[in-house]
Amino acid sequence: MTPTSPARRALVAVVASAALLGAAAVPAVASAPASAASAASTASFAGYSDSVRLGYQKAVTVRVLKGVFEQGDTEVVDRFVRSDYIQHNPFAPDGAETLKNLATSVHQQFPDARYDVKRVISEGDLVLVHSHVVLTPGARGQAVFDIFRFQGGKIAEHWDTGQNVPEGSANGNDMFSTVSWPRTEQPGPAWLTAYNKKLVTKAFDQLIVQKDLSALDRYWGPEYHQHNPTIADGVAGAKSGLGGYFEAFPQLTVTPKRVIAEGDLVAVHSHYVNAPGERGMAVVDLFRVRNGKIVEHWDVLQDVPETSANDNGMF
Repeated sequence: MTPTSPARRALVAVVASAALLGAAAVPAVASAPASAASAASTASFAGYSDSVRLGYQKAVTVRVLKGVFEQGDTEVVDRFVRSDYIQHNPFAPDGAETLKNLATSVHQQFPDARYDVKRVISEGDLVLVHSHVVLTPGARGQAVFDIFRFQGGKIAEHWDTGQNVPEGSANGNDMFSTVSWPRTEQPGPAWLTAYNKKLVTKAFDQLIVQKDLSALDRYWGPEYHQHNPTIADGVAGAKSGLGGYFEAFPQLTVTPKRVIAEGDLVAVHSHYVNAPGERGMAVVDLFRVRNGKIVEHWDVLQDVPETSANDNGMF
């Protein structure tokens, strides 16, 4: 959920190509019992709870990111990524072999690269990872959302968006921290997932798809915290920023492609097109819901390029 900004730029090719390959500190929630992981890796989740399966998916995702991107470990690809892996990152071809080759080259070129995982959520067969990617120490790096689909206990498909981290922010918040209380990156209780997913889906449709600014009064909390670097904090900041955006692009169309939720975190992956005939942007908006109101928002935008290394599109 963001107006157009000069700060949005396509992910540099090497990072975009490596979007599946990052990692860093893995959130505690991403850990799964070794026995569960072993059973899940055989594609048999019978007898295991849904929470164990989701935990396994998150643990595998972060393990692959850490092993491949930071360590150049190609064995994790053999173990956890399907050979017919489908890639939607426009800078990378399909297939697990591409990831293995990339693991070696990226690690050699950027031995100190860090894929700092901030939050991980999983629903159904999908995992969403929000990360801060820094190739060289001291650089501002990029904000990245990765989405992975699992099949038979292995990673089968991948979408992502990446955006350069700007020098400053209109709201005083960085693109990664949690400001709303409690200040944790972990998703809330699972029993909240269905309710919060329904709320955010309805709120997003009214505000972003239908461009109804009054939705901010119905679904957003007064303590709303903004991490999009171009929009001021609070509901008033969102009204001003989005109001200007809608006015500047009256023919804007936003098409949600998938919604992923866990606990109090809900992500919407969408195709934003400012005007007819444009390729548009791939955008992931991540919302936090507390007590029935949206209280925090992070996002990442990436222009859809003219050409792609695969034939799958970004959505």
